[in-house]
Amino acid sequence: MCMVIFAPIFAICAFATCGGYYGHLQVKVDCADRRQSNLSINIDFGYPFRLQEVHFKAPLCEAEREEVIFLDGNFSSSAQFFLTVGVFAFLYSLLATIVYVFYQNKYLRNNRGPLVDFVVTVIFSITWLVSSCFWAKTLSDIKTATNPTQVLLLMSACRAQENKCTATQEPVWSRLNTSVVFGFVNVILWVGNIWFVFKETGWYKTGQRYPTRSASGKRASEMRQRLYNESSFEQPEEGFGPQLNRQDSFNQQVSRQGSFNQAQVSLSLPHAYLGKPVIHDRDNKVASQGPMIFVNEA
Repeated sequence: MCMVIFAPIFAICAFATCGGYYGHLQVKVDCADRRQSNLSINIDFGYPFRLQEVHFKAPLCEAEREEVIFLDGNFSSSAQFFLTVGVFAFLYSLLATIVYVFYQNKYLRNNRGPLVDFVVTVIFSITWLVSSCFWAKTLSDIKTATNPTQVLLLMSACRAQENKCTATQEPVWSRLNTSVVFGFVNVILWVGNIWFVFKETGWYKTGQRYPTRSASGKRASEMRQRLYNESSFEQPEEGFGPQLNRQDSFNQQVSRQGSFNQAQVSLSLPHAYLGKPVIHDRDNKVASQGPMIFVNEA
C-alpha cells in the first residue's frame, strides 16, 4: 500500500523540519553620541516558539545603561500539535508496516484489522489537515513577530530619530516553509489512502459479493435476448438445398416432441370429417345435399 511506503518518510520530514528549527536575528544600534552604540545584538529563537520567553539587551542612548526586551507572542500550541501529529503518524505507519508484512492473516481475520485501519486513517487525515492549516497560519504570525522592523520598534533607542538602527542578519524561513509543504503532502497522502483501506473492509466486499436483483435480472434478460438472436427466424437468402435452416430444425424438434407426447396419451379425441348437408322442402322431402360434418367416435 502507498501509506506503507511513503507515510513514514513524509511524516519524518514534516516533524523534523519543524521541531529542529533554529532562527537567528541580528540588529545594530548606532547612538547619536557614539558612546552607547552596540553593533551586534543577537536574538535567537526556535521550537516551540515561545517568543515571550526570548529576551535580549539593547542600549539606552540617553543613559549609560541597557534595557531588557522580550519578544511578543506564544506560538507553541500549534507547533507542538503539528509535531505531535507527525510523530504519531510515523509510529502508526511503522506499526502498520509490521502488521501488513508479518501478520497479514491476523489483520484480515474477522474484518477487524481493516476496519480499525480505516477509522485510524480517517482520523489521521483530519488531524493532518487541521494541524497543517493551523501551523501555516502560526508560521505567518511568527514571521511577523520576528520581523526586523517590528523588533527594532521594541527598542527605546530605535524610536528616537537621532539614533540609527538596522538589521544585519534576518532569519531563514525555508526550513519552516518546507514543513508546511510536507504537512499538506501528508494530508493528500492520507486522504488518498482512505480508498485503498476501504477496499480491504467488509463494507466494500459485501457490496461486491451480493449484487442487487435488478442487476442480475438485467443480466438474465440480456442472456435470453442473446440466445433468441442466435436462433432467429430469418429465412436463408440463398442455397435452397436439402440443408435445413435453424427454424426448420426448431420446427422438427417441436414436431418430434409433440409426437412423443401424443404417444404417451391413451385417450384419443374424436375425429371429424366434412360431408354434404341435406336440405328438405315443405313436404319434408330431400331437395338437395351439401357439405356435412361427421364425427367418428371410434
